[in-house]
Amino acid sequence: MRKLILTFFVSLVGGFLALSIHNLYYDHSNNNIIEEKDNSVNISFNPSSSNNILPSSDFVSAAEKTIHSVVHVKNTSVSRGNSSLWDYFNDQGDRTKVGMGSGVIISEDGYIITNNHVIENASTIEITTNDNKTYTAELLGSDEVSDIAVLKIVGEESFPYIRFADSDQTKIGEWVLAVGNPFNLTSTVTAGIISAKSRDLNDFDSKNQSFIQTDAAVNSGNSGGALVNTNGDLIGINTAITSGTGGFVGYSFAVPSNVARKIFEDIIEFGNVQKGLLGVTGFGLNSKSANELNIDLTEGFYVNDIELEMGAARAGIKKGDVIISLDNMKIEKFSDLSGYLSTKRPGDKISVGIIRDYKNIKLNVTLEKNNNVNFLGMQLKNMTNDELKTYKITHGLKVSNLRNSSLYRMGVKPGYALTEINNTQIKKTEDLLNFNSSIKINQMIFVTPNGEKERLIFE
Repeated sequence: MRKLILTFFVSLVGGFLALSIHNLYYDHSNNNIIEEKDNSVNISFNPSSSNNILPSSDFVSAAEKTIHSVVHVKNTSVSRGNSSLWDYFNDQGDRTKVGMGSGVIISEDGYIITNNHVIENASTIEITTNDNKTYTAELLGSDEVSDIAVLKIVGEESFPYIRFADSDQTKIGEWVLAVGNPFNLTSTVTAGIISAKSRDLNDFDSKNQSFIQTDAAVNSGNSGGALVNTNGDLIGINTAITSGTGGFVGYSFAVPSNVARKIFEDIIEFGNVQKGLLGVTGFGLNSKSANELNIDLTEGFYVNDIELEMGAARAGIKKGDVIISLDNMKIEKFSDLSGYLSTKRPGDKISVGIIRDYKNIKLNVTLEKNNNVNFLGMQLKNMTNDELKTYKITHGLKVSNLRNSSLYRMGVKPGYALTEINNTQIKKTEDLLNFNSSIKINQMIFVTPNGEKERLIFE
């Protein structure tokens, strides 16, 4: 009997201990969040979170609004043979080359924006609309720097077109659609988000740009097509990809619609691109340059020099100022500044926010036109009276940029002044018009910033 009672008592105590341990380590509440713990990481998992995702964006309406306004562009160019030694001795005659791309109708009367590289060197340009109608397009003008070209087609009826949106108002993470004709697959729509803004591809090409970067799939043939928001409005012209294979690898680039619209309006109104210059040179700040300059800012555009008799100098901007805004738009890097100025013309007035001696200052600047001219691989500009006095000369043009390797090897550098060609004094940029390609240049005289004269003789 005693054994039976003892066995019962031990069983009771054991059950009580087992129940206590169970309650200690297991949660019997109705909470549907289960926590799993280890010695290093706390991981939470909510089984109901799969029902809590953001609703998917409806791209159908945006696609329907835009797909009929994006066209297929066929570029036919004709070149001579003799491209190889065999061709030279066996004349193959003219060769026809065909290129493909996309374009965007931006008015009901048939104006089209595309990329310059899509129609470059074209002898004929053929446009095919989404309803398979074909038209011969007229090239009204193009700009190699922005890679934008303007075409015109004529039809009996009004064309469907895309409205411009303000690309400055776009946000990183915003849904976008790319509409175009990749690999001749007409009327193709892909979706993605804006991955970055003011993207400078200077590391990849020689052009200074301020692209919208997106992860919407873009391939060969998409160039010149539309990048639109979920309202179906134009925020960019698809232009470039960076890829080791030539195909889409996850990101592509578009010219912002504000830039494309400005280029279009310039070509229609003036016949060429009107560039409004601030009149400063410098670079975007980062931690390294901030340390070297002994300043606290790691964002903004550092003004390293001022062009005399330009808008910035007249407004009071000085060397050492840091530009942090243009018309209240934040400037973090050079591409922010160059991108915004690409939407402006000479004569436009902008508000420039700067930091000087730890003080925030706003100055109103009138943008001016580019007075530089290109001559023999040199970028030359008229000199101010103060500059002439500094160089100890009475006339000359200042070399602001140099891409002529032969002149560079002969000692010419940016900052030199060109004063004479073939014993003829050079006083203004207009004087260079007298030296066309048929005139042999025998000698040139340059003057250094220290006033030293250097004569170059060409045999």
